[in-house]
Amino acid sequence: MSNARADTDEEQTTTPTTETGNQASRTLQRTMEGGKSDPSSDITEDCIFCLIASGQDKYTEVIHKDNELVCFRDICPAAPHHYLIIPRQHILSCFSLHYKHVGLIERMADMGKAVLCDQGITDLNDIRLGFHRPPYTSVDHLHLHVLAPASQISQYMVHKFLPGTDRFVKEDHLRKVLSNIAPRNSVKCTLGKYLWFLDSGHS
Repeated sequence: MSNARADTDEEQTTTPTTETGNQASRTLQRTMEGGKSDPSSDITEDCIFCLIASGQDKYTEVIHKDNELVCFRDICPAAPHHYLIIPRQHILSCFSLHYKHVGLIERMADMGKAVLCDQGITDLNDIRLGFHRPPYTSVDHLHLHVLAPASQISQYMVHKFLPGTDRFVKEDHLRKVLSNIAPRNSVKCTLGKYLWFLDSGHS
Protein backbone atom coordinates (compact mmCIF):
# COMPACT_ATOMS: atom_id res chain seq x y z
CA MET A 1 0.00 0.00 0.00
CA SER A 2 1.63 3.21 -1.16
CA ASN A 3 -0.91 5.73 0.11
CA ALA A 4 -4.18 5.89 2.01
CA ARG A 5 -7.37 6.00 -0.03
CA ALA A 6 -10.12 8.32 1.12
CA ASP A 7 -12.93 7.22 -1.19
CA THR A 8 -14.35 3.87 -2.28
CA ASP A 9 -15.06 2.59 -5.78
CA GLU A 10 -18.68 2.05 -4.83
CA GLU A 11 -19.13 5.78 -4.41
CA GLN A 12 -18.42 6.39 -8.09
CA THR A 13 -21.80 4.95 -9.00
CA THR A 14 -23.66 7.29 -6.67
CA THR A 15 -25.12 10.42 -8.19
CA PRO A 16 -24.95 13.36 -5.78
CA THR A 17 -27.97 15.49 -5.15
CA THR A 18 -27.95 19.22 -4.51
CA GLU A 19 -29.64 20.32 -1.30
CA THR A 20 -31.03 23.71 -0.54
CA GLY A 21 -29.41 25.49 2.38
CA ASN A 22 -32.40 24.78 4.63
CA GLN A 23 -32.48 21.11 3.70
CA ALA A 24 -28.75 20.75 4.36
CA SER A 25 -29.14 22.54 7.67
CA ARG A 26 -31.91 20.23 8.83
CA THR A 27 -30.07 17.11 7.63
CA LEU A 28 -26.87 18.03 9.42
CA GLN A 29 -28.63 19.14 12.59
CA ARG A 30 -30.47 15.83 12.84
CA THR A 31 -27.19 13.99 12.31
CA MET A 32 -25.40 16.01 14.98
CA GLU A 33 -28.14 15.65 17.55
CA GLY A 34 -28.02 11.89 17.22
CA GLY A 35 -25.87 12.14 20.23
CA LYS A 36 -22.38 10.62 20.39
CA SER A 37 -20.17 11.94 23.14
CA ASP A 38 -16.70 13.19 22.25
CA PRO A 39 -15.71 11.57 18.92
CA SER A 40 -12.10 12.77 19.02
CA SER A 41 -9.00 11.39 20.69
CA ASP A 42 -5.27 11.59 20.19
CA ILE A 43 -4.90 8.34 18.23
CA THR A 44 -6.94 5.28 17.31
CA GLU A 45 -4.91 2.12 16.74
CA ASP A 46 -7.11 0.70 13.98
CA CYS A 47 -7.22 3.97 11.98
CA ILE A 48 -4.89 3.96 8.96
CA PHE A 49 -4.61 7.75 9.02
CA CYS A 50 -3.58 7.67 12.68
CA LEU A 51 -0.87 5.17 11.74
CA ILE A 52 0.33 7.43 8.94
CA ALA A 53 0.31 10.49 11.19
CA SER A 54 2.33 8.68 13.86
CA GLY A 55 4.86 7.30 11.34
CA GLN A 56 3.79 3.69 11.83
CA ASP A 57 2.74 3.10 8.21
CA LYS A 58 5.89 2.30 6.23
CA TYR A 59 4.27 2.44 2.80
CA THR A 60 2.87 5.97 2.67
CA GLU A 61 5.17 8.78 1.60
CA VAL A 62 4.62 11.82 3.78
CA ILE A 63 5.08 14.98 1.73
CA HIS A 64 4.90 17.53 4.51
CA LYS A 65 4.25 17.52 8.24
CA ASP A 66 4.44 19.62 11.37
CA ASN A 67 3.51 19.09 15.00
CA GLU A 68 -0.20 19.23 14.19
CA LEU A 69 -0.76 18.14 10.57
CA VAL A 70 0.46 15.59 8.01
CA CYS A 71 0.17 15.67 4.20
CA PHE A 72 0.37 12.75 1.76
CA ARG A 73 -0.97 11.81 -1.69
CA ASP A 74 -4.42 10.36 -2.17
CA ILE A 75 -4.06 6.74 -3.29
CA CYS A 76 -6.76 7.30 -5.93
CA PRO A 77 -6.02 10.77 -7.33
CA ALA A 78 -8.84 12.64 -9.02
CA ALA A 79 -6.57 15.37 -10.41
CA PRO A 80 -2.90 15.72 -11.43
CA HIS A 81 -2.24 16.92 -7.88
CA HIS A 82 -4.39 15.34 -5.18
CA TYR A 83 -3.24 15.44 -1.57
CA LEU A 84 -4.79 14.79 1.82
CA ILE A 85 -4.15 16.92 4.88
CA ILE A 86 -4.96 15.25 8.20
CA PRO A 87 -4.65 16.33 11.83
CA ARG A 88 -2.55 14.10 14.05
CA GLN A 89 -5.42 14.10 16.52
CA HIS A 90 -8.11 11.58 15.67
CA ILE A 91 -11.21 13.57 14.69
CA LEU A 92 -13.89 11.55 12.93
CA SER A 93 -15.18 13.97 10.28
CA CYS A 94 -16.43 17.50 9.61
CA PHE A 95 -19.53 16.52 11.60
CA SER A 96 -17.27 16.36 14.67
CA LEU A 97 -16.14 19.98 14.49
CA HIS A 98 -17.20 23.02 16.50
CA TYR A 99 -16.41 26.72 16.50
CA LYS A 100 -13.04 26.27 18.18
CA HIS A 101 -11.85 24.24 15.17
CA VAL A 102 -11.90 27.21 12.77
CA GLY A 103 -8.16 27.73 13.24
CA LEU A 104 -7.47 24.04 12.59
CA ILE A 105 -9.36 24.13 9.28
CA GLU A 106 -7.52 27.29 8.27
CA ARG A 107 -4.13 25.72 9.05
CA MET A 108 -5.06 22.61 7.08
CA ALA A 109 -5.94 24.78 4.08
CA ASP A 110 -2.72 26.79 4.45
CA MET A 111 -0.65 23.61 4.44
CA GLY A 112 -2.51 22.37 1.38
CA LYS A 113 -1.79 25.57 -0.52
CA ALA A 114 1.86 25.53 0.56
CA VAL A 115 2.26 21.96 -0.67
CA LEU A 116 0.71 22.89 -4.03
CA CYS A 117 3.15 25.79 -4.37
CA ASP A 118 6.04 23.45 -3.51
CA GLN A 119 4.81 21.09 -6.23
CA GLY A 120 4.86 23.85 -8.85
CA ILE A 121 1.21 24.96 -8.83
CA THR A 122 1.11 28.70 -9.49
CA ASP A 123 -2.60 29.33 -10.18
CA LEU A 124 -4.26 29.11 -6.77
CA ASN A 125 -7.53 30.20 -8.35
CA ASP A 126 -7.75 26.80 -10.04
CA ILE A 127 -7.66 24.59 -6.97
CA ARG A 128 -10.28 22.89 -4.83
CA LEU A 129 -10.03 22.34 -1.10
CA GLY A 130 -12.79 20.64 0.82
CA PHE A 131 -14.17 17.81 2.91
CA HIS A 132 -16.50 14.94 2.23
CA ARG A 133 -19.55 14.71 4.44
CA PRO A 134 -20.55 11.38 6.01
CA PRO A 135 -21.61 8.92 4.77
CA TYR A 136 -19.36 9.72 1.79
CA THR A 137 -16.14 9.15 3.70
CA SER A 138 -14.44 5.78 3.81
CA VAL A 139 -11.83 6.70 6.44
CA ASP A 140 -13.23 7.94 9.72
CA HIS A 141 -10.49 10.49 10.31
CA LEU A 142 -10.89 14.12 9.29
CA HIS A 143 -9.06 14.82 6.02
CA LEU A 144 -8.94 17.80 3.68
CA HIS A 145 -8.86 17.06 -0.05
CA VAL A 146 -6.44 19.31 -1.93
CA LEU A 147 -6.86 19.11 -5.71
CA ALA A 148 -5.19 20.98 -8.55
CA PRO A 149 -5.85 22.03 -11.19
CA ALA A 150 -9.54 21.95 -10.33
CA SER A 151 -10.28 22.32 -14.04
CA GLN A 152 -8.57 18.98 -14.63
CA ILE A 153 -10.43 16.87 -12.09
CA SER A 154 -11.27 13.55 -13.75
CA GLN A 155 -14.67 13.48 -15.40
CA TYR A 156 -15.19 10.06 -13.81
CA MET A 157 -14.61 11.41 -10.31
CA VAL A 158 -15.75 15.02 -10.53
CA HIS A 159 -19.10 14.14 -8.92
CA LYS A 160 -17.25 13.41 -5.69
CA PHE A 161 -15.93 16.95 -5.43
CA LEU A 162 -18.87 19.15 -6.42
CA PRO A 163 -19.51 21.96 -3.92
CA GLY A 164 -23.12 22.41 -2.96
CA THR A 165 -23.97 18.71 -3.00
CA ASP A 166 -24.77 16.44 -0.07
CA ARG A 167 -21.31 14.91 -0.55
CA PHE A 168 -18.74 17.72 -0.49
CA VAL A 169 -18.22 21.03 1.31
CA LYS A 170 -15.47 23.54 0.55
CA GLU A 171 -13.14 24.41 3.39
CA ASP A 172 -13.86 28.14 3.26
CA HIS A 173 -17.58 27.52 3.58
CA LEU A 174 -17.03 25.13 6.48
CA ARG A 175 -14.94 27.77 8.25
CA LYS A 176 -17.72 30.29 7.71
CA VAL A 177 -20.23 27.89 9.23
CA LEU A 178 -18.07 27.12 12.24
CA SER A 179 -17.35 30.81 12.82
CA ASN A 180 -21.06 31.46 13.24
CA ILE A 181 -21.52 28.78 15.87
CA ALA A 182 -21.42 29.80 19.53
CA PRO A 183 -21.95 27.66 22.63
CA ARG A 184 -25.39 27.89 24.18
CA ASN A 185 -25.84 29.47 27.61
CA SER A 186 -22.07 29.66 28.11
CA VAL A 187 -21.92 25.85 28.32
CA LYS A 188 -18.99 24.21 26.57
CA CYS A 189 -19.94 23.20 23.04
CA THR A 190 -20.14 19.44 22.55
CA LEU A 191 -18.34 18.21 19.44
CA GLY A 192 -20.66 17.76 16.52
CA LYS A 193 -23.77 19.16 18.20
CA TYR A 194 -24.03 22.59 16.65
CA LEU A 195 -22.75 22.12 13.09
CA TRP A 196 -25.18 23.40 10.43
CA PHE A 197 -24.85 24.81 6.94
CA LEU A 198 -25.75 28.37 6.01
CA ASP A 199 -28.32 29.07 3.33
CA SER A 200 -25.66 30.34 0.93
CA GLY A 201 -21.99 29.91 0.18
CA HIS A 202 -21.81 26.30 -0.97
CA SER A 203 -20.34 27.10 -4.37
